[in-house]
Amino acid sequence: MALNPQLFPNGMPVAFVNEMFVLARDGVEFEVDKIPGAGHGGRLKAKGIIYLSNIRMVFVAKSPVDGLYAFDMPLLYINGEKFNQPIFHCNNISGFVEPVVPADQHRALYSTHSFKIIFKEGGCGTFIPLFFNLIASVRQYNQHANVPTESRVDPLQASQTPVDEMMRHAYVDPNDPTRIFLQQPNADSQLRRRTYQPQTDGGHV
Repeated sequence: MALNPQLFPNGMPVAFVNEMFVLARDGVEFEVDKIPGAGHGGRLKAKGIIYLSNIRMVFVAKSPVDGLYAFDMPLLYINGEKFNQPIFHCNNISGFVEPVVPADQHRALYSTHSFKIIFKEGGCGTFIPLFFNLIASVRQYNQHANVPTESRVDPLQASQTPVDEMMRHAYVDPNDPTRIFLQQPNADSQLRRRTYQPQTDGGHV
């Protein structure tokens, strides 16, 4: 994961080189733990929007909470993901995401985070198949089921995963407010990120 990645003024994440955004899903609540400096034992909860690309999933909060306005989860660093359908609560996805460790620091200094994406508004019949199909394809094309704790796999390797066909044949659930990007957002911008390393993170454009 990477805390507070670069965003455009409209809240859209600034794309990496060769990144393709697949969808945006509004009306979600996001929970994550082990955030340095956060109250409640490092656990944060916020409402906002999820962006999914061929490289990562990014949560962008409607309003910052304890300094968090966005949370970036590389698809190659996600593991243990599950779709949950509790009887008395909202459908949700839970899982774990490994930290993006700065090149000059040791993995042992950083914790694995658990996360949950709760679908508070509308259905999720579009989002769920696309998310699970995309993450399976990313692993297939990169031959990583998950990221070993001592590994320094480059999250941007995921960009080689083809997503065009998947998007064209996506099932559209009329009850799901997910927006599929048939054209890339902010396509006229020349701004592109090239690395996950900390000096390129931490602020709005």
